[in-house]
Amino acid sequence: MMAAIPTAFLTVVRPGLFATVQDLGRFGFQELGMPVAGALDPLALRLANALVGNPAGNKDCTAGLEIALLGPTLQVEAMSVRIAAVGPLAMAVEREGQASRPLEPHRSHTLVQGDILRLGAVDGASVAYLAAAGGFALEPVMGSLSTYVRAGIGPLGGRPLAQNDRLPLAWDAAPGGPETGLPQLPDYGSGPLRVVLGPQDGRFTEAALATFLSAVYRVGKQADRMGLRLEGPALTHRGSADIPSDGLVTGAIQVPGNGQPILLLNDHQTIGGYAKIATVISADLPRAGRLRPGDSLSFQAVTVEEAEAIRRHQEQAIAGWIGAIRPVRPAGGIDLDALYAENLISGTVDIVNGGSDLELL
Repeated sequence: MMAAIPTAFLTVVRPGLFATVQDLGRFGFQELGMPVAGALDPLALRLANALVGNPAGNKDCTAGLEIALLGPTLQVEAMSVRIAAVGPLAMAVEREGQASRPLEPHRSHTLVQGDILRLGAVDGASVAYLAAAGGFALEPVMGSLSTYVRAGIGPLGGRPLAQNDRLPLAWDAAPGGPETGLPQLPDYGSGPLRVVLGPQDGRFTEAALATFLSAVYRVGKQADRMGLRLEGPALTHRGSADIPSDGLVTGAIQVPGNGQPILLLNDHQTIGGYAKIATVISADLPRAGRLRPGDSLSFQAVTVEEAEAIRRHQEQAIAGWIGAIRPVRPAGGIDLDALYAENLISGTVDIVNGGSDLELL
């Protein structure tokens, strides 16, 4: 059976700096040299999807837009669409005949035909996420909608958004029901990134291991979806930094001959020939994925058993945040999204007195 031809779209008016379609990753192909890719901050992507009613599990999370640095401007070509952004992202919507109005992140908003959604700067993290109710009607590549730009693999030819792209929406119209919001922002934790030492920690001197677990490093200018080059005290090897190439995982920390660690992220190569001093635990990968050039970080060693317990606790916390999502209304009890979505034929709505009264002119 042929798939239905999409009739609803988000059209890219301006592409921003680097926005890509991402889900939780492309698993099962690393033996072929294919990185997992996927969202740098899977926690934020999952919460954005939960806000619009999409699947948001650890394995079935709907794909959304990962927005780095500066977001795109999108025009709605659909009866309506419900969207939500999670992350430190500036947003505004423009509607013909009305002044631009800001939109809050961490809650859903319903937009209608012709609306222009302006996604601004990401401030305070490297990425933010936008989800649309129903998701995007795009063809998976190797079972995933994640974009791996270095090899041009994924939706839209495996590249970032470009001007005049049309992102097909799975649904022609937004679902019914009230807008929803997160009552509190997710807690990413603080302090050192927790790591499991190895698998080649024995190739480093005792002094290097002590330095690694006590020093403060800074994210250098060479930072992207492939990894973060860190700047700080050099780590000394016992002999050569080179090893026979072996498999790599997201969060692995390689140390080349110059002694400066490299923290590998989602688009990392699948094998490498530098000794790996440690691996960031899975629960702390969202924190690592949010790091920007100039950010400081340090490391703390935990056991494999501790790492597994931390991850189980994190999943319980995520379930709690999703379970706490509630219908939201602005101060004064006026649902502006619902109001602006109505066809007000004869009149203008003016909100006065701090939004507590409506005056029909």
